Amino acid sequence: MSYKIKSRIWIEANNHVLLGEGRVHLLKAIEDTGSLSKAAKSLGLSYKKAWSLIDSVNKSAKKPVTINSTGGKGGGGATLTPYGKTLITTFDEINKNCWKFLDEQVRKLDAL
Repeated sequence: MSYKIKSRIWIEANNHVLLGEGRVHLLKAIEDTGSLSKAAKSLGLSYKKAWSLIDSVNKSAKKPVTINSTGGKGGGGATLTPYGKTLITTFDEINKNCWKFLDEQVRKLDAL
């Protein structure tokens, strides 16, 4: 018999979710597409849902995570701030290290 650990990681600030896998995927999609609308579409989210998630992240973070420009003749866009990029990198590192630890722990169960 082989054991498996299931887990999800998220970071909270003042009892509100700052980052989790879904929000990080959305931030990475914004980085890739340069647009909240395109990022939402690529992830199968409504624009309203994506905007709500990003608004929540920006309100919970110490500094702005995205810079948004409104649409119009030239079109709008969204980019990540340096702080936003650092948050993603840090979250990915925390997540990777957590899974590494959990994998080590479940191997102990398998060895019993």
